[in-house]
Amino acid sequence: MSLRVLKPLSYVMALVVMFGLGTAVGQQSPPTDNKGLTTEKTVTLDLGGELEGMQGRQLRLRVLKLEPGGVIGLHSHKDRPAVAYILQGTLTEHREGGATKDHSKNETLSAGKDAAHWEENKGKTPVVLVAADIFKP
Repeated sequence: MSLRVLKPLSYVMALVVMFGLGTAVGQQSPPTDNKGLTTEKTVTLDLGGELEGMQGRQLRLRVLKLEPGGVIGLHSHKDRPAVAYILQGTLTEHREGGATKDHSKNETLSAGKDAAHWEENKGKTPVVLVAADIFKP
């Protein structure tokens, strides 16, 4: 290859490397701890006496409040299916693999055994949601 071809090619390669490094540096690990999250109310029901085959599991209903700037750290729903209803605010959900979705007032969301995600409140008002799950205490 001639020097004329190598010089522009080296500039292109340098740009590719710089872009790749910039992208990697800009990516952050998901948070693992909760911040600004409070449980307003909780009620549980032992399902062992209610349904055959549900020994050791409980049905739990909670009212959760996530302050502006707050996060619910990365967690899995393996063995803990859940559903939720947004009463107030907008909850931004980040699924493992890169999918992001906003859930606003009066919307619902669910998380089954394959869900691993974290949520945040990027708004200026608290997010209030009602969440129900089946879990092993």
